[in-house]
Amino acid sequence: MDKFLLDSHAHLDDGTFDADREAVIERARDAGLRYMLAISGGRGPDDLASAVPIAEKHDWIYATVGIHPHEAQKAAEHHFEQLRGAVRDPKVIGVGEIGLDYRYEHSPRAVQRSVLIRQLEVAQEIKLPIVVHCRESWDDLRELIREHWQSYGLGGILHCFSGTREDAFNFLDWGFLISFAGNLTYKKADDLRAVACAIPLGRLLTETDSPYLAPVPYRGKRNEPAYVREVTHALAALRDLSEEEMGRQALENFQRFFRLS
Repeated sequence: MDKFLLDSHAHLDDGTFDADREAVIERARDAGLRYMLAISGGRGPDDLASAVPIAEKHDWIYATVGIHPHEAQKAAEHHFEQLRGAVRDPKVIGVGEIGLDYRYEHSPRAVQRSVLIRQLEVAQEIKLPIVVHCRESWDDLRELIREHWQSYGLGGILHCFSGTREDAFNFLDWGFLISFAGNLTYKKADDLRAVACAIPLGRLLTETDSPYLAPVPYRGKRNEPAYVREVTHALAALRDLSEEEMGRQALENFQRFFRLS
């Protein structure tokens, strides 16, 4: 099967995949995925590189390492040293997911900001792009990225984008790509679909954020990377492209951004 699909954000380290992780990966490959980016750190700072062993088993899977804003209050000094070591693994192509989340505030806002800045410093040192989580914190995120990141020219990915057109274009100016997930397919997501129509094609990515946010018609079930086809289909319909054309565009964007052959 010709492989033209991309999942730029999957939590393969999540415990819901413990019983059938390799089967999930095999289904993704069979569904036509060319690349997958496995995101580390879902269980906290002690597991900030948890996706790397998964990526090392598959030549088409890459990984990020980082401390999620939900877990920021658990970060200690030794975790940042671990991060400095982890980013040097050849399968690691980004630092993430990092960012701010003011919707749930599992960690205090000030702590989230401090941990984000520390991780930006590590990414600067090794010259890797970042994968960013942002929920209801756009003003502070924009300020921190402007002050601590944009001048380095390394860019990043706004994953599972949920902001406004203005939010998106602020970050496009700083070399970011915008990634859309299964919530793009939801009935009440008209505003999000309008943003997806406005983003330049050369800056779009597709993702699942699995095991979360399963797209229609799988909503309510455990999400998995194979379902990125539904996200690709939805984006293609919005942009008046075929599913394959949209998939190949996202792949090209991903390969170019991460300088993959």
